[in-house]
Amino acid sequence: QVQLQQSEGDSVQAGGSLKLTCSVFGSIYSSYCMAWFHQSPGKDREGVANIDSDGSTNYADSVKGRFTASQDKANNVLYLELNNMQPEDTGIYYCAAAYLTYCSGNIVASDFNYWGRGTLVTIFS
Repeated sequence: QVQLQQSEGDSVQAGGSLKLTCSVFGSIYSSYCMAWFHQSPGKDREGVANIDSDGSTNYADSVKGRFTASQDKANNVLYLELNNMQPEDTGIYYCAAAYLTYCSGNIVASDFNYWGRGTLVTIFS
């Protein structure tokens, strides 16, 4: 059983930065894929980034160059650094995990078995 514990929500001025954390508790196999999803109010959950056990990453076009996924394998922590944040980045960010041999470039929610409870991020002008 895997449990994902996410950091608390925050508010950031447009153009600012934020770093989200997701701590992983439980059994993690040697091969996995972890991902971040973003859900705007009234919209479906969309994949923004993923990272596999070798550290390879994929990003949605909308966040390339602004968001960075990373991990601390020794402490089982996943990070998402968000830079130059814009009002459309407002929403709930979820971390997710799956036992996969690699991460697909197409980040879809149905591939993931374990989910955090979400972190609310609000961008203000």
